[in-house]
Amino acid sequence: MRVVQPDGQANEELLSRVSDEELIAMYQQMLRVRLFDRKCIALQRQGKMGTYAPFEGQEAAQVASAVCLANKDWMFPTYRDHAAAMTRGLPMQTVYRYWMGQMDGFSVPDELNILPPCVPIATHLLHGVGAAWAARLRDEDTVSFCYFGDGATSEGDFHEALNFAGVFHLPVVFFCQNNGFAISVPFARQSASPTIAKRASAYGMDGIRVDGNDAVAVYLACQTAIHKARNGGGPTLIEAVTQRFGAHTTADDPTRYRDQAAMNEEWRRERDAVQRLRLLLTSKGLWDDNREEQWIAKVGNELVNAWEEAVAMPFSEPIEMFDHVYSKMPAHLEEQKKLLAGGGLA
Repeated sequence: MRVVQPDGQANEELLSRVSDEELIAMYQQMLRVRLFDRKCIALQRQGKMGTYAPFEGQEAAQVASAVCLANKDWMFPTYRDHAAAMTRGLPMQTVYRYWMGQMDGFSVPDELNILPPCVPIATHLLHGVGAAWAARLRDEDTVSFCYFGDGATSEGDFHEALNFAGVFHLPVVFFCQNNGFAISVPFARQSASPTIAKRASAYGMDGIRVDGNDAVAVYLACQTAIHKARNGGGPTLIEAVTQRFGAHTTADDPTRYRDQAAMNEEWRRERDAVQRLRLLLTSKGLWDDNREEQWIAKVGNELVNAWEEAVAMPFSEPIEMFDHVYSKMPAHLEEQKKLLAGGGLA
């Protein structure tokens, strides 16, 4: 499914389902999170943050999906889905704190139904299905929205989550950002199936394959799936074919497993979601260089202010890591905590 072509030309019939205001808002947020992503890489390289997982290239997939969710819906993100969480309202300084290794970086404001970023691959899909089942049992019209990458589809948790959701016809959307690589493993080495969306039929649910670099296509696909789930139509598997432009994390060297220079040229020309949406807005007279400069300056100030607020907050102490694992701490952790408190651990 594609609505907007790389040159900004669009299917006007489908485009008419999205207002000009929605298009502008999506573009502004996509540009905002891209600037944030680049800021985080710079901070990591300066030694001010820990290892960071860049998402440049996946802005359309994350932003356009997140804006479709209602406040009551539940979001289950991975460690690369901060653009989606920020679109939903997660404070920028909280994301900074997360990558600084601070305990409050996991804290989500009570009014936001966002789970903390999930680092183990695919385990949160089961959590999303559990929340959807709870909603069904409580007769609530909330939807679970689960983000994951192509590598997660090789995990047993993926099968278990989709199988359970299909059997019980649950209100959940599985949103796979297929960026082509599970760290360094290309998709062709992960699955004999030509697409991820094709797997949906095995679980008795609809599968949609969408151009993940086309914000409008992602928006319409997610709207359809969420509406269906909310109204008793059951789960959907969406495959958003996108591109992780940079490294898997700042500890990764993508030049060891792909031609980064060639990909850079192709990506900038054909796959840059931000550029594509800007071309569309410019052609419709909804955006220009002046508005671009003003928005970049505004976001730049936000980036600086959020960082200054993040570093001004008290830093976590190592001993705090024991406090948020179990409701009742087991004996072996009690012992380790005492050792650390008394300087008995290096």
